Amino acid sequence: MKWKHNEPFFWAMFGAGGVVSSFVLPAIIAVIAIAVPMGWVSLDYQSMHAFADHWLGGIIIAAVISLSLWHAMHRIFHGLHDVGIHAGPATKMASYGLAAMATGLSVAFYFML
Repeated sequence: MKWKHNEPFFWAMFGAGGVVSSFVLPAIIAVIAIAVPMGWVSLDYQSMHAFADHWLGGIIIAAVISLSLWHAMHRIFHGLHDVGIHAGPATKMASYGLAAMATGLSVAFYFML
């Protein structure tokens, strides 16, 4: 099957990133910025490293980072069009390439753990 364009893939990553950005990131921020300083939750280095070292924790961390970046880069790419900067293929490749590179780096850093 030959696709005529790759826009459905970018919209799917945008949608998935929007869900992660709206549901998961506020929970992470609430735990790190409110619950830990108030003493409701104790997070130490060993427990966080154990979470990140587990394969499922690594997938979760990589998914949150990469999907949020895909969402942000898609918004930036289409926001440029809204302000009158009509982005060509180079801008599209730069914005989505940055998100793809950051996804690859987050997976690579997981394996370096």
